[in-house]
Amino acid sequence: MDERGSRQGFPGGGFMTRALALARASAAAGEVPVGAVVVHAPSGRVLAEAGNRVEADRDPTAHAEMLAIRQAARALDEPRLTECDLYVTLEPCAMCAQAIAHARIRRLVFGAYDPKGGGVEHGARVFDQPTCHHHPEVVGGVEETRAGEMLRAFFADRR
Repeated sequence: MDERGSRQGFPGGGFMTRALALARASAAAGEVPVGAVVVHAPSGRVLAEAGNRVEADRDPTAHAEMLAIRQAARALDEPRLTECDLYVTLEPCAMCAQAIAHARIRRLVFGAYDPKGGGVEHGARVFDQPTCHHHPEVVGGVEETRAGEMLRAFFADRR
């Protein structure tokens, strides 16, 4: 599958494949396996990619999404990413969902749902709040099985 390939008709499956590779690298480094890729939608160019670095950076905000958003904003020299899509392997938490809204990300595509810590379809449901000023298009469950299996395996090894 090329980077503009699809999975079950959804364009961008290759970007999720890249996010899954970043998640695997995070797990190998002892981080929760989450990977994120920011794509400039009009060109299809990858602007940023990151895996979780909470433990390595000793930073509770070093989630893959936060790192990739910061990197993409620097790449564009722009605080708003209105023409960008974010691919992430796990439903973003409330902190990351707020950052996505503040960055004005065009579309959020995520893999596994997170009933405990998610902030998009679960928990705070950030984009549904009347105080949320930007509501990206949200596509959940892309490569959900692969992303979920990676997370379950990671946590099973630690129990």
